[in-house]
Amino acid sequence: MSTCVYRAESDKSIAQFVTDFTQLVTEKGFTIHNDGKMAMKDIFTAHGQEVAEGFDLHMIQLCKPEKAAKSLSSNPERSVLMPKFIMAFTQNGKTQVRMLRYGRELIAELVDDAEFPGSLEEMFDVLIGLIDKAA
Repeated sequence: MSTCVYRAESDKSIAQFVTDFTQLVTEKGFTIHNDGKMAMKDIFTAHGQEVAEGFDLHMIQLCKPEKAAKSLSSNPERSVLMPKFIMAFTQNGKTQVRMLRYGRELIAELVDDAEFPGSLEEMFDVLIGLIDKAA
């Protein structure tokens, strides 16, 4: 698979999508690093920045500590492609979800590691399944 922006859409509110997604990823051993701090409006406002009315972008930062600890202990260069970020925002009355999915070729080009491209591709497949289920 080539590198792409994975796109999903949901009729759920962002709050409901995040709640459902959090439950699903937690059951699969993931953690959300920025739980409670993913609403970018709050972050920008805390730094004195104004945002457009209705701005509701949520940046969800995911990690699977059990897998990441082993992976990064094996090769710290892998860290450039970890953790994963899922973006959720409202557009045209629906929750939009986006994730940058790196393709095998790009992964191999960025990190000289024979095992990593396949492992990371599998992780993206898992995340896409969880996004689809939460949406």
